[in-house]
Amino acid sequence: MIPRTDSLCQTPSWQEAIANAFVSPEALVDYLELDRSLLPAAHAAARRFGLRVPREFVDRMERGNPQDPLLLQVLPIGAELELRHGFVLDPVGDLAATPAAGILHKYHGRALLITTGACAVNCRYCFRRHFPYQDLSAHLDRWQSALDYLGRDTSIKEVILSGGDPMMITDSRLAELLRALEAIPHLTRLRIHTRMPIIVPQRVTEDILDELRRTRLNTVIVVHCNHARELTRQVCQALKKLEACGARLLNQSVLLKGVNDELETQIQLCESLFDAHVLPYYLHLLDPVQGAAHFNVNKKEAQLLCRLLRQQLPGYLVPQLVYEKAGERSKIPVTL
Repeated sequence: MIPRTDSLCQTPSWQEAIANAFVSPEALVDYLELDRSLLPAAHAAARRFGLRVPREFVDRMERGNPQDPLLLQVLPIGAELELRHGFVLDPVGDLAATPAAGILHKYHGRALLITTGACAVNCRYCFRRHFPYQDLSAHLDRWQSALDYLGRDTSIKEVILSGGDPMMITDSRLAELLRALEAIPHLTRLRIHTRMPIIVPQRVTEDILDELRRTRLNTVIVVHCNHARELTRQVCQALKKLEACGARLLNQSVLLKGVNDELETQIQLCESLFDAHVLPYYLHLLDPVQGAAHFNVNKKEAQLLCRLLRQQLPGYLVPQLVYEKAGERSKIPVTL
C-alpha cells in the first residue's frame, strides 16, 4: 500500500493555521453550536476590536457552552462596549515610554522591542487592544532606529521581543533581527514574549529551534497561558522542544473572572505548566484597559486566592501576583 502524502494528511503549517483563523462571529458561534442570540453583541464588539482565533485553539473548547473558559477569552461580547470609570485606552503608560519607533523603555537595564502588531489570537482583555501599532511598531524597514537606540544605551542588557506577538514574523525575519541584536555587544539576554506556542504549537519550527541553539544571548521565553486546558499534548511537546534548546521557559497569565479565578483552576494550571517544563512566573491583575472591565477580579479576592494557592502548592509553583501602574519603574508585587 502506497502511503498517502497529500496535504490533507499533513500537519498544516502555522501560516495556514493563522490564515484559516475564525474572524467571523457567525462562523465561530455556529462551529461551537452556540445560541445565535449571542451574535448582535458579538458583532457590535467586534467592530471595535476584531475577532481572531485559530481553529487549533477553538477545538479545545466545549461545544454548546457559552461559559467555556477558553471561549470567554476570545468571544466579543456587549460588555466590552460599556465605559467604566478608571478603564482607559493606555492603561500601563506605553505611549509615554516610547523614545524611538518600536521601542518601549520603562525599566532599568531592559527595553522592549515591538516587532509587529499582529497576533494569532485577539484576547478580549488585551492591554494593547487600543495601541497605535501602525505608528509605533518596529516593522522590518524601521528596525534600524530601534537598533540604533539599543546600541547607544549601554545600560540595556536585555531586549524583550513583544508585540503583538514576535513569533508572528517569519523565521527568516526573526533570524535577521536576532543577528542584529547579537551584534550589539552590551546585550546579554534575549526575552521573547509570545502566546504562539500555546495557540498554534506548530509555530515552533526547526528553524526557530536552530536559532535558539545558535544564539550567544541567554534566552528566556515567556509564554502566556491562562488555563490548563490550553496545554494540549501538541502544546506540551512544542514547549519541551524550546526548553531542550537551552531557553528558560516562564509563564505569565492574567487573573480573569470566569476563566481562572477559582482555586482548583489555578492549581491545575500551575501543575500542568510545570509538567510541560514551564515555571509559573507572574499572575497579573487585569490591566484596566477600556473594554475589559467585565474580566476584573478585585485585589482582595486575588490576595485570598493566592494565599490559598500557597497553602496547596510548593512555593516554586506559585506565580507572583503583580500589577502594572503607569510611570512606575517595575511591576508591583501584591502583598498577600
